[in-house]
Amino acid sequence: MNKWIEILLGMVLVLGAILLAFYSQTWGIWNFWGSAWTVLKGGVFWFVIMIGLLFLMLGISDLKE
Repeated sequence: MNKWIEILLGMVLVLGAILLAFYSQTWGIWNFWGSAWTVLKGGVFWFVIMIGLLFLMLGISDLKE
């Protein structure tokens, strides 16, 4: 795919999602911001858990050497 088409498509998708989430507050139909915040909090939680597990595995690997 052409790089300019990829950039344009990416911008359209990102801006479309932001506009949809922004206008969903005023319409009152769906609340995308609440759902996005919940997913972000869960993602941060799992990211911290995975970094901790990575450090544990690296430490155990260093003990073996």
